[in-house]
Amino acid sequence: MTKPTVHISNPRTETSILKTYVELMKLRIVELLLVTTLPAMVAAAGGWPGWWLVFATLFGGTLSSAGANAINQAIDSDIDRVMSRTKSRPLPTNRVSKRAVVIFGAALGVAGFVWLWATTNFLASVLSTVGLLFYVFVYSMLLKRTTTQNIVIGGAAGAMPVLVGWAAVTNTVELPAWIMFAIVFFWTPPHFWALAIRYREDYERAGVPMLPVVVGEKRAMDHMLAYTVVLVGTTLLLYATGPVGWLYMVIAAIAGVAFLGGTWVLRDHPEAAMKYFGYSNVYLSVIFLAIAVDVLVLG
Repeated sequence: MTKPTVHISNPRTETSILKTYVELMKLRIVELLLVTTLPAMVAAAGGWPGWWLVFATLFGGTLSSAGANAINQAIDSDIDRVMSRTKSRPLPTNRVSKRAVVIFGAALGVAGFVWLWATTNFLASVLSTVGLLFYVFVYSMLLKRTTTQNIVIGGAAGAMPVLVGWAAVTNTVELPAWIMFAIVFFWTPPHFWALAIRYREDYERAGVPMLPVVVGEKRAMDHMLAYTVVLVGTTLLLYATGPVGWLYMVIAAIAGVAFLGGTWVLRDHPEAAMKYFGYSNVYLSVIFLAIAVDVLVLG
């Protein structure tokens, strides 16, 4: 009598698959996006918007952003294979198929839309999905391989969570939300061009026309300085729109001077590009944390 075949799952294999799909979501990038979403919600509410709404918005935003990140990796798999910074990602290492990644990313995107519509409002869900579609179709498929302005225009996708947060609270998108959107938008070029300076050879080898590759480091850093000036001015402009007070203004001014100084110093020390890249993350977090603290403390 033939004994039935018993299939025993391998915990190590299951754990490896789970880690692969978590890696596809690029949660460290998502984390930075959520840092801008929550303060926008606080500013929109004029105080704490409520734990459930905060959780619902951040969870839905995570789904949408993670979906965009996964699909982006499917589109960029050929680029990732030749870049030292990205060659260990799931697709270049053949840990998952491109079809599975696209399905996974699309499923996350749909889930994010449905979740936000059900728990917040239709406007927030649409804005979140617009951000995903813009990142996938406009930035990843159209701009990234064709123009030095790829990250400039593509920065609109990274700024979208601010609008999502504001809309989740008010079901509208008002002027302060657009100014916060602009803060993230103008922050994006110097942030990513610093990365492109550090990995210039990688981008050149992959055929991606990042600005430092096409015009050289010095001219790219001139552009970075110009964007930083506009960025700092935009952060101060938020004060004039009403949701923040003097505490935010003081913090934004001090942080802005420091960031401008760091950008200026980078012009003579391009080898410090990754240190600047990390500091730019801190700068954006400080600006948006200042928004939340100002509103919650000063009302």
